[in-house]
Amino acid sequence: MTRVWTYIYGAMAAILSIVVACGVQAHELDPGYVDIRPFGGQQYSVSVRVPDVQGAPMDVSLRLPERCDPGLGPKLRSDGQAWQSGWITTCEGGLAGHVIAIDGLDAQRTDVLLRVVATPGDGAQTARLTSHTTQFVVSADPGALAVFGSYFPLGFEHILEGYDHLLFVFALMLLVGTMWQLVGAVTAFTVAHSITLGLSALDVIRVPGPPVEAVIALSIVFLALEILRGQNSAAGRNPWRVCFLFGLLHGLGFAGALREIGLPQQDILAALVAFNLGVEAGQLVFVAVMAGLLFAGRWTIAQMRRDRAMTPVLRTVSGYGIGAVATFWFAERLAGF
Repeated sequence: MTRVWTYIYGAMAAILSIVVACGVQAHELDPGYVDIRPFGGQQYSVSVRVPDVQGAPMDVSLRLPERCDPGLGPKLRSDGQAWQSGWITTCEGGLAGHVIAIDGLDAQRTDVLLRVVATPGDGAQTARLTSHTTQFVVSADPGALAVFGSYFPLGFEHILEGYDHLLFVFALMLLVGTMWQLVGAVTAFTVAHSITLGLSALDVIRVPGPPVEAVIALSIVFLALEILRGQNSAAGRNPWRVCFLFGLLHGLGFAGALREIGLPQQDILAALVAFNLGVEAGQLVFVAVMAGLLFAGRWTIAQMRRDRAMTPVLRTVSGYGIGAVATFWFAERLAGF
């Protein structure tokens, strides 16, 4: 029976590795970004950022109200990560009460974050446009929670699509021995990445993205090695210290993603808090789901066969499976410098 379960765990690890590796290749596109603000009189400056799809801009386009001229700006230019354009348009009578839309978004898998200042001195209105909601009606009296409503789901989705961050948390769950250790470790991870996310997003510190992403992969390799060593390892004895240290690193990764999305300059603090809370909510959901699955799996195995050999088998297969995926990520990111 032990050999049979060894094969089962091996197959599960192989499937997990393939799914995660393929998931990285098919990672959801970063959101697009549109910023429209008063330029003077009835003129508005328009900035557009469109995700890159295999070396070309995603097939979407901004549609301004008919009263705006010109409705289209210069040709999109690549900055190496996305495609951008900007221009000045004149909108007779302003934008309040009129529709701004993203044509072609209904056929895409990504979102577009829209930020509009309808009248000089007004607060910014933000909207998260999706394949189901492709247009936004500019309000004459924007609500105070508009920024939060846009950036919270972006943070939530980012953590759930960040396979490397989730794999780090999953490896941590396999490593810690008790629920209280897990709570302490996750709390330390949260506090640490909140610190560096805030400092980096506010440009207090700035670290190049590629080295950060590569070292994040190495942090997962480290946890995989600790899983193989067991709970007597350094991370097993003091998981919160290890999580705080690596949480500082992962926060820089979150900040890089937030910088690519773009922060509204007049609402930067609100957007930062909302994004971070979204990240925390997504992380807690992941931990809760995985904790339930791990508990159910352990209970089922214990009921089917009380075999002490299962723990070393699971530890070995998990450690090597997680380590293999993380090593692949490290090599891939190192090659992309």
